[in-house]
Amino acid sequence: MLSALIRLLEYTPMEASYEDYRTAILEDNVLGKPTASTRMWTWKKLRELYGLDPKLTVFRCLRQLWQADPPGPPLLALLCACARDPILRMSAQVILNVPHGTILTASDFSRAIADSVPDRFTPKSLKAIGARLLSSWTQSGYLTPGRVRKRTRPVVTPETVAYALLLGRLCGRRGLLLFSTLWTELLDTPKEELFHLAAAASNRGWIDFKRVGSVVEVGFSKLLLPQEEEALRESD
Repeated sequence: MLSALIRLLEYTPMEASYEDYRTAILEDNVLGKPTASTRMWTWKKLRELYGLDPKLTVFRCLRQLWQADPPGPPLLALLCACARDPILRMSAQVILNVPHGTILTASDFSRAIADSVPDRFTPKSLKAIGARLLSSWTQSGYLTPGRVRKRTRPVVTPETVAYALLLGRLCGRRGLLLFSTLWTELLDTPKEELFHLAAAASNRGWIDFKRVGSVVEVGFSKLLLPQEEEALRESD
C-alpha cells in the first residue's frame, strides 16, 4: 500500500481532513482504481494501516514529517502501519531476528503468523498474508527487491528517528527508555548513531533532545498538541 499512500499524500494538501482523503480515493479516484469496489477496498485498507485522520496523533505526525524527509517515507509508513496493524507487528520479529544478508520468503512470514496465532487463519489466508508481509517489508527497505529477498538495512533519517521516539512516548516511555522500544529496534541502527540522529532531528526542530552522559531528555512539543502532552503527563 506504500505506493498508494505516496500518491494520495501527493494529491492532498497538508491540512486535508479525513473526509478529504475519503473523497480523493472514492470520488476523485486519484489512485486510478478501475471499479467502485476496488476503490472502497483501497480506502478501507489505507484507513486501517495509516488512519488518514489528522485527529489521530500517529497520522498527523506522520504527515508532518513526510514531506520534510524525501528518503524517509517508506520507513515512516512502515512504523505507522506497525503501530496500527497487529499482524504486521507480529511479523517484525522475522525481520529483527535474522542477520543482514539472510534470504527470507513469504513462507517465513506465514509460519511466524501461524505460530503467533495458531488456528486463526486458514492455510490459504496464511499464504496470502505471507506474500503481503514480504511485500511490505521489501517496500519499506528491509529486504532487497527482486526474485531473492535478502535482509538489508532500511534508510534511517532524523525524521524517522523522531517518529520512532514519538511512538515510544505514546506507549508511555520517557528519557533513555525511548531508545529501547520496538520502534527504535525497527530502525536497525546502533544506539549511539540513534543519539546522533536524534540530535539532528532536534536541530531541525522536530523534537527537543538533550543528552548529558547517561541522562537523556526528549521533548515532543513541536509534534504533539498541548492536550496530547498533558494526557501523556497524566498517564506517566
